[in-house]
Amino acid sequence: MAKNHQTFACQSCGAVYNRWRGRCEACNGWNTIVEETGAASPVAGPVATRPSRARGRIFPLEGLTGEVKEAPRTSSGIAELDRVTGGGFVRGSVILLGGDPGIGKSTLLMQASAALAKRGERVAYISGEEAVGQVRLRAERLGLASAPVELAAETNVEDIIATLSQGRPPALAIIDSIQTMWTETVESAPGTVTQVRGSAQSLIRFAKTSGTAVILVGHVTKDGQIAGPRVVEHMVDAVASFEGDQGHHFRILRAVKNRFGPTDEIGVFEMTDGGLSEVPNPSALFLAGRDLAAPGTAVFAGMEGTRPLLVEIQALVAPSALGMPRRAVVGWDPNRLSMVLAVLEAHGGIRLGGHDVYLNVAGGLRISEPAADLAVAAALVSSLSGAALPSDAVYFGEVGLSGAIRPVAQGPARLKEAQKLGFAKALMPQGREGMGRDGGAGRDGAEKGFPAESLRHIADLVAGVAASGKPVGGGRRAPQRMPAYDDEDV
Repeated sequence: MAKNHQTFACQSCGAVYNRWRGRCEACNGWNTIVEETGAASPVAGPVATRPSRARGRIFPLEGLTGEVKEAPRTSSGIAELDRVTGGGFVRGSVILLGGDPGIGKSTLLMQASAALAKRGERVAYISGEEAVGQVRLRAERLGLASAPVELAAETNVEDIIATLSQGRPPALAIIDSIQTMWTETVESAPGTVTQVRGSAQSLIRFAKTSGTAVILVGHVTKDGQIAGPRVVEHMVDAVASFEGDQGHHFRILRAVKNRFGPTDEIGVFEMTDGGLSEVPNPSALFLAGRDLAAPGTAVFAGMEGTRPLLVEIQALVAPSALGMPRRAVVGWDPNRLSMVLAVLEAHGGIRLGGHDVYLNVAGGLRISEPAADLAVAAALVSSLSGAALPSDAVYFGEVGLSGAIRPVAQGPARLKEAQKLGFAKALMPQGREGMGRDGGAGRDGAEKGFPAESLRHIADLVAGVAASGKPVGGGRRAPQRMPAYDDEDV
């Protein structure tokens, strides 16, 4: 048998040391290293105690050509969830689902398990944090008490696998949550790095041998990352993040990793009294209630995976009384905002050094693609000048450090979504290259009945807002005089 010895593991990143340290060198976390007792091998489970062989077994090698079969999938009955997973749950796959406490992870999984169970599939819901009575109360509140879902409150992995192996293999097994599970092969407390890794390894082995799709619910840290060792994210087949703001009524399910489908796909849900309801047209939801005559707002035509999405970018530029003006961002990268501000000042003639800048993505959505640079710049210029942008225009394009408007991908899909929602024109990078490699830019967009105004430089945007923007009256603040840009700076 393997000799047990003491190791010290970081509870944030999973790094292992042979002695205690105050700071983890891998993640720079302080007081995160805890003493653990386990097998000599860093891998938990029967593989660690398997005796070594002098010679390996020869196995056949195959070529790249051959018959490829599509992975069998089981539809969850929720279209937005199927979109994120790539068309349904793949048999034998393991999905790691993370999200903030109270965001709706258990609600979503209860609705998905009930939809599968009502179609005759065997579904098991194993809760390690709640009693069976608490899960039943949630099902009654959602109106799903009649669904034949098998419930249990258990934390021992060996007992869970033995129970699920009896009879017909389940089509879906939900483990809520992986941080509460423990395995007898590891001598450590539940929730530690060693236990999480060992429990996940056993459940993944069960999923691959039985064909059961397993969903592991994971806790998140204060930074929004899934808690536990990062090796678990590499072990599973898909990683999904359930995002949302407690102040907003909608939730976003985002695929971070998916071996059986596209990544960066999102599913949009609305939190209601009866649970989570699907939002088939999220663009209309994010644009609902916007003020068409307000300065500092621009509509961004973005892409989330393969889905086009229109969101409102809100900017507020106000004179600052502080020695160091504030830069507050919600829903976007603060470093990207600093870059856009520097480009506007260096190449657009906009002086923002004495102003506070506040930027917000309406609705609480988080945007990560650089194509939002042009919409952010337009909102900033509009707020500084006090002139409202055209309410029927959308913006997209990447701003380079030289001030040039660079092309972005999937332009036709952005234009099609904007035209579907009633927008009349788009401001985008110049020429056919403005759409990226998929073409369909500039003149092609105009030929299809959707006018597209091409922008070559950030100075073109500043001049266009100053020339065509409509000053706002009726009690709003007076428009500020925007310094004219110098041609020598362009």
